[in-house]
Amino acid sequence: MKLFSQRFRRDARSASLWRLVVIALLSVGIHASVLAQGVTLTGVVKEADGVPLPGVTVQVKGTNRGTQTNADGSYQLTNVPAGSALIFSFIGKTPQEVLVGNRTAVDVVLADDSKSLQEVVVVGYGTQRRKDLTGAITSISAEEFQKGNIVNPEQLVAGKLAGVSITPPSGQPGGGSTIRIRGGSSLNASNDPLVVIDGVPVDNTNISGASNALSLINPQDIETFTVLKDASAAAIYGARAANGVILITTKKGRQGDQLRVSVSALGSVSQLVNQVPVLSADQFRDVIGQTGNAAQQALLGTANTNWQDQIYQTALSGDYNASVTGSVKNMPFRASFGYLNQNGILKTSNFERFSGSLGLSPRFFNNHLRVDVNLKGSIINNVFADQGAIGAAVAFDPTQPVYSGQDTYGGFFEWLDPATGRPNTQATRNPLGLLMQKQDLTTVKRSIGNVQFDYKFHFLPELRANLNLGYDLSSSTGTIFVPADAALQFNRGGQSSQSAQTRDNKTLEFYLNYVKDLRSVSSRVDVTAGYSYQDFIRKSPSFPELTANGTEFTPAGVPFETQYTLLAFFGRANYTFKDRYTLTATLRRDATSRFSPETRWGWFPSAGFAWNIKEESFLQGAKALSALKLRIGYGVTGQQDLPSGLSDYPYLPRYTLSDLTAQYQFGNSFYRTLRAEGYDANLKWEETQALNAAIDYAFFDGRISGSIDVYQKTTKDLLATIPVPAGSNLTNQILTNVGNLENKGVEFTINTNPVRNERHNLDVGFNITYNQNKITNLSKVPSPNDPGVLVGGITGGTGNTVQIQTVGFPTNSFFVYQQVYDASGKPLEGVYVDRGRNGETTGDGKITIDDRYRYQSANPKIFLGFTSQYTYGKFSAGFVLRGNIGNYVYNNVRSNYGAYRNFTNALGFNANGSPNVLETGFVNNQYFSDYYVENGSFLRMDNFNLGYNFGKVSNRPGKGMNLRLSATAQNVFVITNYTGLDPEVSGGIDNNLYPRPRIISAGLNLDF
Repeated sequence: MKLFSQRFRRDARSASLWRLVVIALLSVGIHASVLAQGVTLTGVVKEADGVPLPGVTVQVKGTNRGTQTNADGSYQLTNVPAGSALIFSFIGKTPQEVLVGNRTAVDVVLADDSKSLQEVVVVGYGTQRRKDLTGAITSISAEEFQKGNIVNPEQLVAGKLAGVSITPPSGQPGGGSTIRIRGGSSLNASNDPLVVIDGVPVDNTNISGASNALSLINPQDIETFTVLKDASAAAIYGARAANGVILITTKKGRQGDQLRVSVSALGSVSQLVNQVPVLSADQFRDVIGQTGNAAQQALLGTANTNWQDQIYQTALSGDYNASVTGSVKNMPFRASFGYLNQNGILKTSNFERFSGSLGLSPRFFNNHLRVDVNLKGSIINNVFADQGAIGAAVAFDPTQPVYSGQDTYGGFFEWLDPATGRPNTQATRNPLGLLMQKQDLTTVKRSIGNVQFDYKFHFLPELRANLNLGYDLSSSTGTIFVPADAALQFNRGGQSSQSAQTRDNKTLEFYLNYVKDLRSVSSRVDVTAGYSYQDFIRKSPSFPELTANGTEFTPAGVPFETQYTLLAFFGRANYTFKDRYTLTATLRRDATSRFSPETRWGWFPSAGFAWNIKEESFLQGAKALSALKLRIGYGVTGQQDLPSGLSDYPYLPRYTLSDLTAQYQFGNSFYRTLRAEGYDANLKWEETQALNAAIDYAFFDGRISGSIDVYQKTTKDLLATIPVPAGSNLTNQILTNVGNLENKGVEFTINTNPVRNERHNLDVGFNITYNQNKITNLSKVPSPNDPGVLVGGITGGTGNTVQIQTVGFPTNSFFVYQQVYDASGKPLEGVYVDRGRNGETTGDGKITIDDRYRYQSANPKIFLGFTSQYTYGKFSAGFVLRGNIGNYVYNNVRSNYGAYRNFTNALGFNANGSPNVLETGFVNNQYFSDYYVENGSFLRMDNFNLGYNFGKVSNRPGKGMNLRLSATAQNVFVITNYTGLDPEVSGGIDNNLYPRPRIISAGLNLDF
């Protein structure tokens, strides 16, 4: 009983104790519940210019609770404890911490991160902290891209990058730009940079029907555009990086994204800015009346036809895009679709593109395995106008009518042979007839994609393994049809032909990356090592040439198929000490099947050093100085892209089948023969050695920032096609390694933010590049009297050239006679300075090719860009100016049409020409006169844009919709002394180029 009593009392005390514990826990739980039932917070996050910012992370400080902003920048957080603080963060923006207090709504404006040296930048095979970079790398994000009717991705960054010259395409719809990074590194091989899209290095050679690899990528899908300019940055791509590297990263979904839908539409009007000057109908009648004989005067008509008015039009275009971004069950995704229909100002030309993309980024094993799937596809339908109509419109008799009033030849007026009544084979064709009676169609299909596995080891999270499997597939089919009654092909019964090509490129790359912060020694190491394999297969079937009714005109040739392969092993080590000193070393060993086993392997090393001077103690007190960094780099890159039209096996002896026009007759039969081709069994890599030194700077919390780079590139063992000495039985020319080429220059960039407050923001940027280009060697054996290699073919005569490659001079120097003028400044026909060989001031009394001299170059000495963007509340405005200084242009339009012999002849037709003949009085064409080499320096307003962001235009809960309207003008004006249509000519020879139009666009963007 006593034991029972003691036990009862003990159990009672225990029960009381448990009751107290339960009451305490309930009290704490109730109190916690009360605290948990804090306020519900809402708000909107915007950029400095007032544009809502989706995808911003909003986190309750000290907890794991948070959310992300929607498409309209809005967010909502429930049960936020009173007195808490929120942290707003977004890549590229300065994080902001805000105390909640008793508020229920918190709106935030996130400014751009002024500490630009802390950003993460995409580099070859991974990313790096910007402050750890030692190479010349420039990156531009979508917010900074050019706006308006942007067809090709390179147009997004034109004028915005120092050291990068982007010559816009001609006015042809879908045309591709010419891109040069710090000058061209080669004479005959490719000067195009390597393009890497989401980790897939694409083929530099273009498939028929597409202007370049970038024309098949929708610019609306691009997130960042990064350029590796020097060898320290680009040597990780060794074999293909001699001309720099462009890394394109497309837009993707983010972890935790809510579903967002974006829709945009852009309508554009394109107009011809100027016409090529020609004689009017009345001026033409006067010239023929004064210089023509009776027969030629009898050919004059009564019409007053402006043939350029007939072939050009005001063109309408539309660009429509839609995208869906979100995250479902730990898998971010983005899908997009685009449709572009661009009509050209030259009648019948059209570019139509359907594009789509899908990006998936699932995470596995507690985020240790990241899988990125990128799929991009496009279908392009091209209608190519016969650009021969451009020259025909300049040359055709303006006194003749457009239509003949007859049914023959499509009803178009044509010059006829009086004896036969058939089209005069020597005469200019009716310009409008050339357009309307030729159908040239091409369809190009391309898909680029990859899957990238990035695994962070569980037992060693600092080590990552990355496997990249990619492909680049494309095909092209084309048809040309000319009816039998068209004057263009009348003598052969019209034309019906077809063509096809396929490209099958595959990529396999694997690398290991180890990144470790060694805090005990204030160091950071970043080491990468990997392997790369790429295979390129090209095929082209052959089809017979048919007449319009299907009769075989020319039999089919031999189908074409070729393949080449690239292999590489690469490594990079990056070491940083105290966040002040960084050393980078890169080594890549490449092999190409285009060279023999003895020469196919090449070593491509680089090294770089960076000193973050601002972090030194002696500058810690310099508050005005935000950043100061010194960079020095050296490296070697390679080139194995062969000149267009050459075999992928140039080191092998081979035989080719003769042309159909070069057959031997045996009896009554004709046979094609096999011809031995020249070859160099020791062909090897073209190598470019590059040195770069630079200063990066920033002042006043990043309000002023920029860089100064000094560089020198020297290319040796140029892959060049040179003449073979007389007596060779193989060929007239051969591809071999010969010659050296040098580019050196200075780049200067400054970006400023002079105005930045809640209502106003003004960004102003300026960049300028000076580049000096010179050939330093052009032969295996020194030849002091060798004039060089003639290049730069022109229209007029047969095989005429006006440029030359010569040691000691820039590439593509003009090779012309020095014109002599009379006292009034009028050029004297056929009178040139007797300079003699090698440009001596006195000659031999005769004018020969030895009297031609090297006069200026097509390469600009200076190119620059000036950009500005201003925002006031919901309104924004901006512009982009571009300019070249020191580029010269050969006006082939004037030289070919600027002589009286162009107007009259004994062939039964009259032709128009340039009114410049009234100034010169030239009777015969003076093709080689330096009179036609003009200074092409210019300043162009490339882009002017206006925008207004209406913000949220829907009040439905949870259904926010953001609306933005924009207006853009492109090719607004050009300031130049050049007398032709446009001074910006790739290659420097202006020969009836498709004019660049002025484009006015209006667009709207909706985000749901």
